[in-house]
Amino acid sequence: MITLNLEEKQLKDIVKQALLEIFEERQDLAEALFQEALEDWSLLQAIREGETSADVTREAVFDTLSA
Repeated sequence: MITLNLEEKQLKDIVKQALLEIFEERQDLAEALFQEALEDWSLLQAIREGETSADVTREAVFDTLSA
């Protein structure tokens, strides 16, 4: 078994380089990850906004959705 002794900075550099190569080779993956992060952020913003807005009834929600 081979044992490697890497400093923390060396390991970080290796991981960064590997991620850059993945994103360069798989731009579709990078785009999907970015889109997912943007959707998560948007959902978080909507939840925060909902916490400070007035309550509505279930009926009002479904009336709006069916319109």
